[in-house]
Amino acid sequence: GIEVHYFSIDLTQPNAAGKVVEWINLHQWQVQVLVNNAGYGLWGYFQELSTEAQDKMLQINMQTLFNLTHLMLPLLKKNTPAYILNVGSMAGLQAMPSLSAYSASKAFVNTFSRALHEELRPFYIYVTLLAPGSVDTHFVEVSGMHHMEKIAKKTSMQPEEVAEIAVKALFKRKKQVIPGFSNRMAAYGIKHLSKNSIEKMVASLYRKKE
Repeated sequence: GIEVHYFSIDLTQPNAAGKVVEWINLHQWQVQVLVNNAGYGLWGYFQELSTEAQDKMLQINMQTLFNLTHLMLPLLKKNTPAYILNVGSMAGLQAMPSLSAYSASKAFVNTFSRALHEELRPFYIYVTLLAPGSVDTHFVEVSGMHHMEKIAKKTSMQPEEVAEIAVKALFKRKKQVIPGFSNRMAAYGIKHLSKNSIEKMVASLYRKKE
């Protein structure tokens, strides 16, 4: 069997990444793989969501990922070849009205990860960006998008399937993976269609119902 250790911590706290690395160093564990998977979204109009709530989301989606990656690099360099899997999102490929801060945070993860792939490759550290579409987790409930539950159930991939695709891509040292044929087609459309048109369509789809 596999021996598993866990450390429970609130990753929305500014010093969370440092505490995780302190815990690893305390046990003198060797690290070869880092998976930055934590994150969530908030649905609603930017001006109606509190800055406190959005700050916490941005902290975990961007800053904790950024800090943890930076602090873990010395440990990863000792155990090459090493691997980093950053979970971005297809939401980061396109501005998304009513998910404005979330999509912006995932755009950061997407571009940051692709850049790091090139920076760290000479050191035998391989960064893979996972940019999934809808996954059957608690994202809809946490984000407050209850009106999208039926659509999400029909279009979401299962977490186990996404994880398997991600791990295979990671150890094949791919720069980016978008799981699911329909998601890849959607990503192709985002790349080639008018951004203005897509933004208007998303705004209509996700608009709050009065």
